[in-house]
Amino acid sequence: MTIAAILGGKGRDVVSIQGDRTVADAVALLAEKRIGAVPVMAGGAVAGIFSERDVIYGLQREGAGALDRRVSEVMTAPAITVAPDESVLGALALMTRRRIRHLPVVEGGACVGFISIGDLVKYRIERIESEADAMRAYIQAV
Repeated sequence: MTIAAILGGKGRDVVSIQGDRTVADAVALLAEKRIGAVPVMAGGAVAGIFSERDVIYGLQREGAGALDRRVSEVMTAPAITVAPDESVLGALALMTRRRIRHLPVVEGGACVGFISIGDLVKYRIERIESEADAMRAYIQAV
Protein backbone atom coordinates (compact mmCIF):
# COMPACT_ATOMS: atom_id res chain seq x y z
CA MET A 1 0.00 0.00 0.00
CA THR A 2 1.22 3.49 -0.83
CA ILE A 3 0.81 6.95 0.61
CA ALA A 4 -1.42 7.79 -2.37
CA ALA A 5 -3.90 5.17 -1.16
CA ILE A 6 -3.90 6.70 2.33
CA LEU A 7 -4.61 10.12 0.79
CA GLY A 8 -7.37 8.55 -1.30
CA GLY A 9 -9.10 7.55 1.92
CA LYS A 10 -8.47 10.63 4.03
CA GLY A 11 -8.45 13.27 1.30
CA ARG A 12 -5.84 15.58 -0.11
CA ASP A 13 -6.94 18.81 1.58
CA VAL A 14 -3.97 20.45 3.25
CA VAL A 15 -4.22 23.10 5.94
CA SER A 16 -1.06 25.18 5.69
CA ILE A 17 0.39 28.51 6.75
CA GLN A 18 2.74 31.04 5.21
CA GLY A 19 6.09 31.66 6.88
CA ASP A 20 5.46 35.39 7.31
CA ARG A 21 2.51 34.81 9.66
CA THR A 22 3.05 35.08 13.41
CA VAL A 23 3.35 32.15 15.78
CA ALA A 24 0.16 33.44 17.44
CA ASP A 25 -1.63 33.11 14.07
CA ALA A 26 -0.31 29.57 13.69
CA VAL A 27 -1.40 28.62 17.21
CA ALA A 28 -4.89 29.94 16.45
CA LEU A 29 -4.98 27.86 13.25
CA LEU A 30 -3.87 24.69 15.04
CA ALA A 31 -6.50 25.23 17.73
CA GLU A 32 -9.28 26.08 15.26
CA LYS A 33 -8.61 23.00 13.13
CA ARG A 34 -7.76 20.80 16.15
CA ILE A 35 -4.53 19.63 14.54
CA GLY A 36 -0.95 19.32 15.76
CA ALA A 37 1.06 20.56 12.79
CA VAL A 38 0.91 22.32 9.43
CA PRO A 39 3.28 22.60 6.51
CA VAL A 40 4.78 26.06 6.09
CA MET A 41 4.54 27.20 2.49
CA ALA A 42 6.78 29.60 0.59
CA GLY A 43 6.25 30.24 -3.10
CA GLY A 44 4.07 27.16 -3.47
CA ALA A 45 6.70 24.83 -1.98
CA VAL A 46 6.98 23.31 1.48
CA ALA A 47 9.57 25.33 3.41
CA GLY A 48 9.15 23.61 6.77
CA ILE A 49 6.76 22.20 9.35
CA PHE A 50 5.24 24.13 12.22
CA SER A 51 4.01 22.02 15.13
CA GLU A 52 2.95 22.35 18.73
CA ARG A 53 6.51 21.35 19.64
CA ASP A 54 7.81 24.50 17.99
CA VAL A 55 5.42 26.52 20.17
CA ILE A 56 6.58 24.79 23.35
CA TYR A 57 10.27 25.24 22.52
CA GLY A 58 9.71 28.92 21.66
CA LEU A 59 7.78 29.61 24.86
CA GLN A 60 10.47 27.92 26.93
CA ARG A 61 13.22 30.00 25.29
CA GLU A 62 11.51 33.38 25.00
CA GLY A 63 8.30 33.34 27.02
CA ALA A 64 5.18 34.96 25.59
CA GLY A 65 7.32 37.03 23.19
CA ALA A 66 7.70 33.91 21.06
CA LEU A 67 4.09 34.38 19.93
CA ASP A 68 5.11 37.54 18.05
CA ARG A 69 7.85 35.81 16.04
CA ARG A 70 7.36 34.79 12.42
CA VAL A 71 6.54 31.15 11.75
CA SER A 72 9.55 30.94 9.41
CA GLU A 73 11.82 31.80 12.35
CA VAL A 74 10.68 28.93 14.56
CA MET A 75 9.53 26.20 12.16
CA THR A 76 11.35 22.93 11.73
CA ALA A 77 13.23 23.11 8.44
CA PRO A 78 13.97 21.75 6.01
CA ALA A 79 10.85 19.64 5.86
CA ILE A 80 11.24 15.91 5.40
CA THR A 81 8.76 14.88 2.71
CA VAL A 82 7.52 11.77 0.93
CA ALA A 83 6.18 11.10 -2.55
CA PRO A 84 2.72 9.62 -3.12
CA ASP A 85 4.26 6.38 -4.39
CA GLU A 86 6.16 5.79 -1.11
CA SER A 87 5.08 2.66 0.74
CA VAL A 88 3.28 2.99 4.06
CA LEU A 89 5.95 0.89 5.74
CA GLY A 90 8.68 3.06 4.21
CA ALA A 91 7.00 6.21 5.52
CA LEU A 92 6.55 4.66 8.97
CA ALA A 93 10.22 3.69 9.02
CA LEU A 94 11.23 7.22 8.01
CA MET A 95 9.07 8.77 10.73
CA THR A 96 10.47 6.40 13.35
CA ARG A 97 14.08 6.92 12.26
CA ARG A 98 13.79 10.73 12.12
CA ARG A 99 11.53 10.95 15.21
CA ILE A 100 8.85 12.98 13.43
CA ARG A 101 5.08 12.70 13.43
CA HIS A 102 4.04 14.52 10.23
CA LEU A 103 5.06 14.29 6.58
CA PRO A 104 4.09 16.55 3.70
CA VAL A 105 3.38 14.55 0.56
CA VAL A 106 5.07 16.26 -2.37
CA GLU A 107 4.66 15.55 -6.06
CA GLY A 108 6.26 17.64 -8.78
CA GLY A 109 7.32 20.22 -6.19
CA ALA A 110 3.75 20.77 -4.98
CA CYS A 111 2.29 19.70 -1.64
CA VAL A 112 -0.50 17.25 -2.50
CA GLY A 113 -1.23 15.96 1.00
CA PHE A 114 -0.16 15.84 4.63
CA ILE A 115 -0.06 12.66 6.68
CA SER A 116 0.48 11.95 10.34
CA ILE A 117 1.83 8.90 12.06
CA GLY A 118 -1.74 8.39 13.30
CA ASP A 119 -2.96 8.06 9.69
CA LEU A 120 -0.38 5.37 9.00
CA VAL A 121 -0.97 3.46 12.24
CA LYS A 122 -4.73 3.53 11.57
CA TYR A 123 -4.14 2.02 8.14
CA ARG A 124 -1.88 -0.71 9.57
CA ILE A 125 -4.42 -1.63 12.25
CA GLU A 126 -7.23 -1.80 9.67
CA ARG A 127 -5.05 -3.97 7.44
CA ILE A 128 -4.16 -6.37 10.28
CA GLU A 129 -7.82 -6.62 11.35
CA SER A 130 -8.85 -7.32 7.75
CA GLU A 131 -6.24 -10.07 7.41
CA ALA A 132 -7.36 -11.61 10.74
CA ASP A 133 -11.00 -11.58 9.57
CA ALA A 134 -10.01 -13.26 6.32
CA MET A 135 -8.05 -15.91 8.21
CA ARG A 136 -11.02 -16.57 10.55
CA ALA A 137 -13.35 -16.91 7.58
CA TYR A 138 -10.93 -19.30 5.87
CA ILE A 139 -10.57 -21.46 9.01
CA GLN A 140 -14.33 -21.61 9.54
CA ALA A 141 -14.87 -22.61 5.91
CA VAL A 142 -12.43 -25.54 6.12
